[in-house]
Amino acid sequence: MLPSQRALFDMPRDVCYMNAAGWGPMPLATQEAGRAAMNRKGQPWKLAPDLASQQNERARSAAARLIGAEPGDITLISSVGYGVATAAKIVEIPKGSRVIVLENDHTSPMLEWTVRAPAGGFAIDTVKQPADGDWTAAVLEAIERKGAAPLAMVSISSVHWSDGGAVDLARIAPAAKKAGAMLLVDATHDAGVRPIDVKVLDPDFLIFPTYKWLLGPYGRAFMYVAKRRQNGVPLEQASIGRKGVSAEDTVYFRDLAYKDDARRYDMGERDHFVGMEMASISMEMMAKWGNAAVVERMTMLTDKLAEGLGNLDIRLLDKKVRAPHVLCVSFPKGMAPDLPKKLAAQGVHAAPRLGRLRISPHVYNDEQDVDRFVEVFRKAAFS
Repeated sequence: MLPSQRALFDMPRDVCYMNAAGWGPMPLATQEAGRAAMNRKGQPWKLAPDLASQQNERARSAAARLIGAEPGDITLISSVGYGVATAAKIVEIPKGSRVIVLENDHTSPMLEWTVRAPAGGFAIDTVKQPADGDWTAAVLEAIERKGAAPLAMVSISSVHWSDGGAVDLARIAPAAKKAGAMLLVDATHDAGVRPIDVKVLDPDFLIFPTYKWLLGPYGRAFMYVAKRRQNGVPLEQASIGRKGVSAEDTVYFRDLAYKDDARRYDMGERDHFVGMEMASISMEMMAKWGNAAVVERMTMLTDKLAEGLGNLDIRLLDKKVRAPHVLCVSFPKGMAPDLPKKLAAQGVHAAPRLGRLRISPHVYNDEQDVDRFVEVFRKAAFS
């Protein structure tokens, strides 16, 4: 089993940090790269002319490796919301059709369609939170519902951010395709952890940032765009999306045609070589550990947490429907609003999410953290 990677992080032994789903701490190597990059920006005359392009392609390749994509199918963007807005500009949702979203899903994969629905004449089909936590079955039921309006788009997170419920994309993707629908996946809480192969799943779009599970900086995100969607108009009109618009050329507007692959959708001011290098280092680190090793370690930690909390007056999703790296605690009598603060006062960190306590360990956590969490939680929640 992959051992704890705590030594690679700036994490004191008395800190029990289990909020990777909120803010993933950056490894020491990523932090150092950021400091070095900031120093380079302090003396920009020393920058190599091709530094930005090298860093962009390094990050593009690192993101592609995580999801089984080709670099040319990856777009450099700032956030998941930016990616969904780009997707909404590329595709058309027909009038009279519907878009499936998850109840209380994160804002990014749902609000864009919610805002566009009235003017677009299509409906938002919200999959209600299932009582048994089985989001996969609930989404499949919505896709296959008899008598419903034609399905245009399934726009969902692959792991629900608030309850840790896992969506089985291997079952959802073919069902959406059979229904003639597009598939957009917000893989914020999945990429780098559970295996994702876009060549097999064949989504239209799959998007993820680096600042959570990928242990990278804010403001760096990546979008996979299927080749069939690489002929659209970008969200921003910038030189980077065109074949021949460059200040270095003798003719500025030499070729206004869009680039032929997903690079046409790159965001403006993408040449953020500070954040790009940091994102690359963290993504490469996750890829080096590998999905199998990461999932095995996460599963061990969440299983031990579930066992330690099992005899308390709480509710946990069944293991078969929850993600291996997220454990959400529900309270039949309601969660005390000061519980997260009481935990944090003891150096134990988890996040309140929609009345639940979301516990999200990562590779820097170990069995000692689990024991500490259970001990402090028991006292804080039930004494």
